[in-house]
Amino acid sequence: MQTCTLCHSHHVEAYFEDKHRSYVQCQVCQLVFVPAAERLSAEREKAFYDLHENNPNDLGYRHFLARLCEPMLDKLSSQSVGLDFGCGPGPTLSLMLAESGHSVALYDHFFYPQKEVLNTCYDFMTASEVIEHLHDPYTVWQQWLNLVKPGGWIGLMTKLVKNVDAFAGWHYKNDLTHVSFFSRETFQFLAERDKLELEFIGSDVILLRKPQ
Repeated sequence: MQTCTLCHSHHVEAYFEDKHRSYVQCQVCQLVFVPAAERLSAEREKAFYDLHENNPNDLGYRHFLARLCEPMLDKLSSQSVGLDFGCGPGPTLSLMLAESGHSVALYDHFFYPQKEVLNTCYDFMTASEVIEHLHDPYTVWQQWLNLVKPGGWIGLMTKLVKNVDAFAGWHYKNDLTHVSFFSRETFQFLAERDKLELEFIGSDVILLRKPQ
């Protein structure tokens, strides 16, 4: 029996299948995810990430990250302390936030595996293009909630599932490192369950505030 990787519900149904893998959807939180047996190994996943060329001096990449950075800056008090979770091999969002006077620690499972930074509470945390890679979003989501102080912000960037027809032609699913696909309904489920303020910015930025 399939169990939802986000909310641990057993109410999971087939959603879509292509030539690479199948996708199922939780009927409680609406997460669409790839069954464990069809995901890449850690070694193959790392090989994909090694191909990424995220350069802090790339103005196009900075423009992309600004979609998350600028709304976060509007929410933060001066000289806030945060964590960029899943920063990748070329941390850039953290530099952009630091340029505005904030202090940002780094964590990445493959590239910055300093687990000691996960033992601190922060004013905010960010995860840009990370949540779709999570094999165990239930555990990581609980970790994120514990990383942020009461009143603190979680800033995320990820493309959102719309419906199965759009999913069929969606380029986002074709990246084999993408295994967890969230929708507005999924974030609304999490916000209601965990009593978080929720704000959607554009098509792919999600801000959540932990209760005081």
